[in-house]
Amino acid sequence: MPQRPTFTLRRLNAALLMALAGTAGAQTLQEVVVSASRQEQQSFDAPASVQAVGQAAIEAAGPRVNLSEVMNRVPGITVLNRQNYAQDLQLSIRGSGSRSPFGIRGARLIVDGIPATMPDGQGQASTISLPSAQRIEVLRGPLAQLYGNSAGGVLQVFTADGPEKPEIRFSVDAGSDRLRRYGVQAAGQSGSLNYVLDHSDFSTDGWRVNSAARRQHTNAKLRWAASDATRVTLVANAFDQPESGDPLGLTREQFQSNPRQAVANSTLYQAGKDVSQTQLGLVAEHKLDARSDITARVYAGERDLDNRLSIPLVAQTAPTAAGGVVQLDRRFSGTGLRYARRVAAGEGQVQLSAGVDVERMSERRRGFINDFGAVGALKRDEDDSVDSTGVYTQADWAINEGWSAVAGLRANRVNFRVKDFFIRPGNPDDSGRLSYSATNPVLGITRHLSADTNLYANVGKGFETPTLTEMAYTAGGSGPNLNLKSARSTHAEVGVKMRLAEGQRLDAALFHIGTRDEIVVASSSGGRTVYTNAGKTSRSGLELTHSAQWTPEWRTHLALATLDARFDQAFASSGGATVAQGNRIPGIADRTLFAEVAWQPRAWPGFTAALEAVHRGSMVVDDLNSDRTDAATLFHLRLGWQQKLGAWTLRETLRVENLADKATIGSVIANDGNRRFFEPAPGRQWGLGVVATYAF
Repeated sequence: MPQRPTFTLRRLNAALLMALAGTAGAQTLQEVVVSASRQEQQSFDAPASVQAVGQAAIEAAGPRVNLSEVMNRVPGITVLNRQNYAQDLQLSIRGSGSRSPFGIRGARLIVDGIPATMPDGQGQASTISLPSAQRIEVLRGPLAQLYGNSAGGVLQVFTADGPEKPEIRFSVDAGSDRLRRYGVQAAGQSGSLNYVLDHSDFSTDGWRVNSAARRQHTNAKLRWAASDATRVTLVANAFDQPESGDPLGLTREQFQSNPRQAVANSTLYQAGKDVSQTQLGLVAEHKLDARSDITARVYAGERDLDNRLSIPLVAQTAPTAAGGVVQLDRRFSGTGLRYARRVAAGEGQVQLSAGVDVERMSERRRGFINDFGAVGALKRDEDDSVDSTGVYTQADWAINEGWSAVAGLRANRVNFRVKDFFIRPGNPDDSGRLSYSATNPVLGITRHLSADTNLYANVGKGFETPTLTEMAYTAGGSGPNLNLKSARSTHAEVGVKMRLAEGQRLDAALFHIGTRDEIVVASSSGGRTVYTNAGKTSRSGLELTHSAQWTPEWRTHLALATLDARFDQAFASSGGATVAQGNRIPGIADRTLFAEVAWQPRAWPGFTAALEAVHRGSMVVDDLNSDRTDAATLFHLRLGWQQKLGAWTLRETLRVENLADKATIGSVIANDGNRRFFEPAPGRQWGLGVVATYAF
């Protein structure tokens, strides 16, 4: 009996890579996945909502600087470009993470098998290298909870393998607001060593005042096939962003007056960030025998940050204030071990897997007076640390031709510790420690109705601890907020996957997430965001994806998501007002839509054209639902050319975004105390990219 593909724990074995063939004669969509055991499998039988975007889509979507360029092709994940490189993107999966004023919360990021999310649940999308990415996979739903703390969803990035023949690639991108990106990449195979070395240099003047940014990014992957049974992969990443201004949010009146402005304190205090990060990781995979394998990983890195906030000087001088300049010196590391074995069971087969993850981060956190851009007196000095241990097991059972099931269990413990060295009159010792633990089960089943239709259902539990950043401030106090509880959630999902016809694929899912002790923004003002726990919340929605190659020349892609995210219990806001039951959760769009029509004419080999429509519904700005953004639909156009000149391959891409030059709000800062909720999006933008590849 043919065996059903399984969904393994440490990789997204069920990921769909919609790789559209580049020749005019291609009429089918190739469904490809890559498993931890290095076996290619089709994703059709996977009991999960999981899609991917491939290298061609990544390269066509823009200059390959931000995840927001391409991730609108996947339903259920929202990645908003804030036009603010000091605060990173706003990324949320099924609404998880929408509260974050900066960085990534509520979703796990993994790059080439190495976590890019810290053990407390915080991560940064800016350190992901898109020019060398082969595909990006997104997992939503209950099975994501098996990745541990803050796994509202999982986003994995896979660096491309080098081609059999060595090649070198040069790329240049230019765009509006003096955007420039220069890149060089060397890749190939030499004996048993496969290698990819990529470097990019990016700069922009920014669309708004005080939003200029510069960064350099180097990414390397070396894969050594030690034997037929053993493979070792070394990944290294270096990121340096010496300049990134912070224009801050705007009030509605400021947005309507001049959306490109920055508020006065942004320039007065030279708000912005200087950040650098380096990381090294090693992944070893060994096949013990025909039925079992083992995977181990180890990684370490460091991150240094200097963040100038726009807190008014008078507020910084209070005895319990932490100042207006944050300096972090962070070290992080981790190890992981996973064992998997396949055994016969009745008519089918069970893949059993078990493993352990151990992660740690420690940082020296200091705060200084921001004396109008100059570093002043010390106001905060502490050592913070977080360590996390997770133990998991999972069974994937191909019962028979008609049924398959998955069951898993993960136990996690996360320990926080703060050691305060800044003790002064009026500022007491704020040292403390706190631990969170949870054991989360998941269960799923798939009904294989036919070779072209599968139904599945899943249920599971998850938890999310506050991050060190979210614990940094207390309302009216000086020290860490050790009263925050972890949020506990229950996830349920049903879905269908269908091959409608030759070259067509439809995925649809309905989900519901119920959460208690939701971590919400209590107040956000002057660069300080204080968090608290609300009562119960719920998120329910529909996600649908349809891809089709209608003819050799025409193809379409559609990604639709609806999301109803609400507070199920009333609670008191920081200002004393009551947040009513039924209010929407801020920062979450109630619907999103991406639609693309692409044309590749036979008469013009190497030419492609595509029209994209991107729709985003409204977002409320605070728990009281006192204001909201307007829904907006934008249209983008892209043209592409490719030529072959001997050993050279040339590719040019022209993009025009927001064709109608609409004035829109790109993202919101939830519960901002100054009512500067709105972060404007740019009007019409252009971009031109050229890639030249030489194959030896």
